[in-house]
Amino acid sequence: MNTTLITGIGELTTNAGSDPTDPCGTILDAAVLIEQERIAWVGPSADAPSADDVIDARGRAMIPGFVDSHSHLVFGGDRAAEFEARMAGQRYAAGGIRSTVAATRAATDAELRSRLRGFVDEMLAQGTTTVEIKSGYGLTVADEQRLVRLAAEVTSEVTFLGAHVVPAEYAEHPEEYVDLVCGPMLAACAPHARWVDAFCETGAFTVAQSRRILDAGIARGLRPRLHASQLGPGDGVRLAVELGAASVDHGTYLTDADVTALAGSDTVLTLLPGVEFSTRQPYPDARRLIDAGVTVAIACDTNPGSSFTSSMPFCIAIAVRDMGMTPAEAVWAATAGGARALRRDDIGIIAPGARADLVLLDAPTRIHLAYRPGVPLVARVWKDGAAVR
Repeated sequence: MNTTLITGIGELTTNAGSDPTDPCGTILDAAVLIEQERIAWVGPSADAPSADDVIDARGRAMIPGFVDSHSHLVFGGDRAAEFEARMAGQRYAAGGIRSTVAATRAATDAELRSRLRGFVDEMLAQGTTTVEIKSGYGLTVADEQRLVRLAAEVTSEVTFLGAHVVPAEYAEHPEEYVDLVCGPMLAACAPHARWVDAFCETGAFTVAQSRRILDAGIARGLRPRLHASQLGPGDGVRLAVELGAASVDHGTYLTDADVTALAGSDTVLTLLPGVEFSTRQPYPDARRLIDAGVTVAIACDTNPGSSFTSSMPFCIAIAVRDMGMTPAEAVWAATAGGARALRRDDIGIIAPGARADLVLLDAPTRIHLAYRPGVPLVARVWKDGAAVR
């Protein structure tokens, strides 16, 4: 059985320590042993076992592969003009999603598949080894089914988001569209998905509609997550907590009651820094959340309208600069936090038995991910024990 030892790691972020002052479980001058697709041993370089192959990290830092727990990667078209208009002062609203729906419906499977794989490769090059992918740009039974089917070709973390917005053809009959989502659309998509989601927001779906949709998904064996409190305060966060959602995402506008509910639950709040960067909405106060005991994740929300970035290092830099997180907290949120948001304990950590998803940085510490924004610091990536970059 072939083994690979990576030794001479100047700073290893394991996310597996027991010291509450070091959430990253840091080991200095460390080594990691890979056996097939799993991690077999972690510890000081001086104590490292022998291996078939040895790689010298030469004092560079290593972190777990990023876990991006919120993305919309299967779509057609482009909304650059919308971005330009926002930069000129136009306010962001959820209605722009419909233009992407039209472009996605017009695209072929081959076009969507090619673009999807391009985005996944783009993410991998920047250290993202696990990605969740949502549907939501088809909004017909056939189109939503093909989006989750295509997403399932590249990840096991697929989310059915037929409740993204009400499509134009149902604009005057939104309840009929909710019936469609909860019935034929869910039946067609559930076999290809692990999660069910809804956009619980003004201009999208009400709390009552979102509850119906999530309950229907749960009855089909899917686990719930929710978009909420992106455009303004509402009751979506507390709905997510009540239903035991793995995560509630955005959280741009949170009340004290929202924060209290999250802190008393195991629902992760997934922050999406690229959205606030692109929409010029206020950045959420991550310091407030963490100090209150809320579990926080960071994801890119890669989509053509409100956050067309696939770079977790970029999102980490924003979280540190504008959301009050320390570099260690931001890296934890982008790795172990994302794993928590997906209810996974085999990724986002570097520990024996975990999947060997590793990122070697061309830097001496993880701090450089925020300290040197925009600089390509990912030197090597291992996914399931295999070097992929």
